[in-house]
Amino acid sequence: GAAGAAEESEDESEVLEESPCGRWQKRREQVNQGNMPGLQNTFLAMDTEEGVEVVWNELHFADLKAFKAHEEKIKTVFEQLVVVDHPNIVKVHKYWLAVDDCLAQVIFITEYVSSGSLKQFLKKTKKNHKAMNVRAWKRWCTQILSALSYLHACDPPIIHGNLTSDTIFIQHNGLIKIGSVWHRIFAEAIPADLRSPVCAGREEQQNLHFFPPEYGRAADGTAVDIFSFGMCALEMAVLEIQSNGEACVSEEAIERARHSLDDPNMREFILSCLVLNPEKRPSAHNLLFHRVLFEVHSLKLLAAHCFINNQYLMPENVVEEKTKTLDLEMVMAEMKRKGRPPVQWRYSEVSFLELDKFLEDVRNGIYPLMNFATTRPHTLPRSSSQAPEDPQKATSPTPEPFDVETRKVVQMQCGMEWSEEKSQWHSPLACGSFARRRPVIH
Repeated sequence: GAAGAAEESEDESEVLEESPCGRWQKRREQVNQGNMPGLQNTFLAMDTEEGVEVVWNELHFADLKAFKAHEEKIKTVFEQLVVVDHPNIVKVHKYWLAVDDCLAQVIFITEYVSSGSLKQFLKKTKKNHKAMNVRAWKRWCTQILSALSYLHACDPPIIHGNLTSDTIFIQHNGLIKIGSVWHRIFAEAIPADLRSPVCAGREEQQNLHFFPPEYGRAADGTAVDIFSFGMCALEMAVLEIQSNGEACVSEEAIERARHSLDDPNMREFILSCLVLNPEKRPSAHNLLFHRVLFEVHSLKLLAAHCFINNQYLMPENVVEEKTKTLDLEMVMAEMKRKGRPPVQWRYSEVSFLELDKFLEDVRNGIYPLMNFATTRPHTLPRSSSQAPEDPQKATSPTPEPFDVETRKVVQMQCGMEWSEEKSQWHSPLACGSFARRRPVIH
């Protein structure tokens, strides 16, 4: 009854273990947030500083001698992962090593995505006899490509290598999060004899169609992710690529899914990703400019991001306040035409509710600006990463990193005084006022 359910809930929320610094508390409840070679356990945990739920991941190594031989390499891998920061990528917050006489563990804390995977969402949509919303498809594709463009622009490039509809998560507000980013990096850094057994059951067989023919060869590169993305985009468009009960999805099923696409632009976009020759597949950065993804005019998107990034200069309800003072019949734009009356747009034609919703979506990362950024590499230096927690030394809460100065000078004053001693003018200490600036995500 209700009492039994309450007891079960209490059992799941029971704190089993704490991080050395005391910030993260591991609970009994297990969660699934994407697979990784050798990942034994993933538990729900609490971040006691931020008051949010996170995931406590455990990697177990029984061969202590082999672990010691590769310990530095493991640390380097996780130090790189900790500095990966993008709104559409599941964040790795912290890691530490725990070694005793019979077992070595790498424990790392990741962001918790509670809303479920892309595959689960697509199955629910199909079950309710609904078709895929084209606007949602465009937004999801843009966000996934934005994350891939970021990863591929890192120095050295990060190849996801495990992009499927099971490792992509959708939050309730439509924000996409890519999980399991560490899968490929970890699989390549750690020799096979050190990894714990990986479950290779029916579920993995059903995902084989997400990987291109060159996958796993020495020469494969970022084009692997483009093929996987193309298959995800196809699955999102048709809701499900039928396997008809077989262990894996057949070529015939994929072919049927391709032919079912009505939009020629969508078909061309997806097929360009699924080209068998990896050299002929477009980059994630170039795909972001494809005409099929065009939904919001670039000038409107740039203006929205500029507005969000500088909102510290304006009151929170600025849109609502502005609409109260505006003359809705006022012309905001006009296009003159020779020999004909001009085309005019008035403020009354703007839906301010829609504008508010659009700005909220931009703020939440639904419309990333990554596709307008230059393709400069995002260097992931070891020196800039966070050091792992030392269980022996960490006795106080994890210190916060130094705050970067994000305030902007809005007013500065200084006076000039005559110095008799030096026979010259000099300026005493200036005083100024600052406006608090919100952090900007690049």
